[in-house]
Amino acid sequence: MALHAELHRHLGGSVVPRILWRYFQRHHPELNARFPDYGEFEVFYTKPRNTLDEYLELHTLVEGVQTAETLPYFIYRLIRGAYIFENLAYLELRYTPYLRTPQQLSQSQRIDAMAEIVEIVGKASQQSDCPIVTSQILCMHSRLPYEVNRAIVDLAAQSKKYVCGIDLAGGDAYYAERLDEFIELYAYARKLGLKTTGHLYETPEGCYPELLPYLMRIGHGIQIPLKYPHLLKQLSERNQCLEVCPTTYLKTGTLQDMRQLKIVFDRCFDAGVDIAICTDNAGLHNVRLPFEYENLLTLDIIDFRQLQACQAASFRHAFAWPYPKPPAEMLNGLLKPELVSA
Repeated sequence: MALHAELHRHLGGSVVPRILWRYFQRHHPELNARFPDYGEFEVFYTKPRNTLDEYLELHTLVEGVQTAETLPYFIYRLIRGAYIFENLAYLELRYTPYLRTPQQLSQSQRIDAMAEIVEIVGKASQQSDCPIVTSQILCMHSRLPYEVNRAIVDLAAQSKKYVCGIDLAGGDAYYAERLDEFIELYAYARKLGLKTTGHLYETPEGCYPELLPYLMRIGHGIQIPLKYPHLLKQLSERNQCLEVCPTTYLKTGTLQDMRQLKIVFDRCFDAGVDIAICTDNAGLHNVRLPFEYENLLTLDIIDFRQLQACQAASFRHAFAWPYPKPPAEMLNGLLKPELVSA
């Protein structure tokens, strides 16, 4: 059995459509009235959007119901599905804890409530019947105030039992007017010994070379090989890994055809830049990690050896994988030559 590591999955986009719909049926009559039929809801929830901003609005639908009381319900089903259907050995869940706190509280009260959310997610992720190694990445957010984002960094540093790193999310087109602020926060995080990733170079509007030196991994990053290949040498020298989420770019309108990713993989392999294949929002896409691999193979975007390289890179660049060797590396050489060339 091939085992996978998932490095880029959002808690808000991880709930598969049917589980979310059933929850709405039981607990949210106003949404039940809007989507009485599951088929209609699935089409609405998983259909492609025109822009990244439009796509990100869907996260608010889930964030509003992922509260301290309901998070264990959603996370158990997430972990169970990842273990049974995806063969995951390792999973990093990322989210903004502030957005799971009660909206009626003041900002300072919501900041104080974030620690409880991190603990709830951490405990709920440890399922004895689904033994996946899990950790959390806490996301700063481009729409949240500086004080909240700094508190998220501090919380990550104080919660290393459950948290392996930080991220910056919320739409990369909005970083420009606060770029100095985010550079300061990343520098502060590195000073605290935190591992770092960030949504960057996902869209043509989200390209900020000033942030690259502060990141250990790059969330998406596809615009680098597509439009700024001269930066690949620097990424290789820093041992930075791209977290490529193939289905996302079709859902957000960033790419029109998944085959456009071939140049991303080809240029990264040529430059010695690692790629971890990820889902981003497996529930929102209704596409699990093995199918991301399968789609790339079927479309001749990667071959079997490149698949193995990406699989191994996912474990090698994992922020909290506790073992010296990843399962993927143990599989090297097991593929027969005739299968590799088929």
